[in-house]
Amino acid sequence: MQQVKTIPLKLYNYGGELNDLVQSYTSGMNYVSTVVYEHGKPMGSDKIQKRVYQDVRNLGLLSQMTCNICRQVAGTYKTLQEQIKIDRAEWQEIRYRPTNVTFSYRRDFTIAKEWVSITTLDGRKKYPFHMYSSAEQYFDGSWEFTASKLVKHKDGYYFHLSVSRTIPDPPELDTASTFMGVDVGMNWLAVVNTTDNKYRFFCGGEAKNLKNTYSSMRARLQAKGTLSAKRMLKHISGKERRLMANMNHNVSKEVVQFALDNKVNCIGLEDLTGIRTNTIHKTRKKNRYQKSSWSYYQLHFMIEYKAKAAGIRVEYIDPQYTSQTCPRCYHMNKSNRNGLSFTCKCCGYTLHSDLIGARNIELRTRDSRYILESQGCEV
Repeated sequence: MQQVKTIPLKLYNYGGELNDLVQSYTSGMNYVSTVVYEHGKPMGSDKIQKRVYQDVRNLGLLSQMTCNICRQVAGTYKTLQEQIKIDRAEWQEIRYRPTNVTFSYRRDFTIAKEWVSITTLDGRKKYPFHMYSSAEQYFDGSWEFTASKLVKHKDGYYFHLSVSRTIPDPPELDTASTFMGVDVGMNWLAVVNTTDNKYRFFCGGEAKNLKNTYSSMRARLQAKGTLSAKRMLKHISGKERRLMANMNHNVSKEVVQFALDNKVNCIGLEDLTGIRTNTIHKTRKKNRYQKSSWSYYQLHFMIEYKAKAAGIRVEYIDPQYTSQTCPRCYHMNKSNRNGLSFTCKCCGYTLHSDLIGARNIELRTRDSRYILESQGCEV
């Protein structure tokens, strides 16, 4: 299995040549995007390249950058087409902002511990970067450098170095003996429960307060409508995303560590596909913003890739009724749950409703193996 990481490295001693490069690259992206849009449907990167290669080269971009542009635009329109198929988007022309350039390792960039050499419009140039202590491990020879990006941040240019390595595949489902269910939510970012009923709550109150604070701030700024208010809206939007991502990173790290400490072989997560469109109408109006903007997918993604890197298998299960079903007698009733409290109307079993969810997710993850085996499937 391939493990992939991206390491941002802050560049120094650069001039206006990087701005020129980003502008030309973006012009190429937008030109190719217009060609694909006018074609009326997605095109493969090879087909795009045959049609636009010389035109893009005339912008001053070298051969490899032209190829990278064709691949990027082809991928973007392929994603758009997939969204159209499930009625989440319409055919539209995609425009790119001048924020980044993609480079291919050895073809238009090379890197060492002290510097990165990249191709600019004026030829190859070396730029020193700040080597963070956390990044040194990726230069020990065990990682391969792959296609990376030059990215324009508010405080200057960074080189987002992408690296990969092969790690052992997680164990097969039929060899797993200890499972763990993870229930994510707004009151608690995550609640976990293992096969032997070891559990832990990961606080979500801080995240909820953060969302409320920024929601109120946004409402006040939108009411003002001034230019400075609009600038501040953009600023706080990015800050909120970064803070939430940091919380999710820390929680996912602790969730996986809890699994390792309890010798968990397989983690069960909820398949939340369509959660926003399917549940938003059931949510009170005052809570709809929180519900629709909550980063469930990001937390799941972080748990999954950290778990796989640690050699733990991840399975997704149907989350329907996991917070309304008794894990002891399996009686399911909407009235079993009352807010954060769960009391089974059949057997009287009582527990925190989010912990009930985590236990049912663990049970379904564990049972999925036996169900598949009973049907003669290989698992």
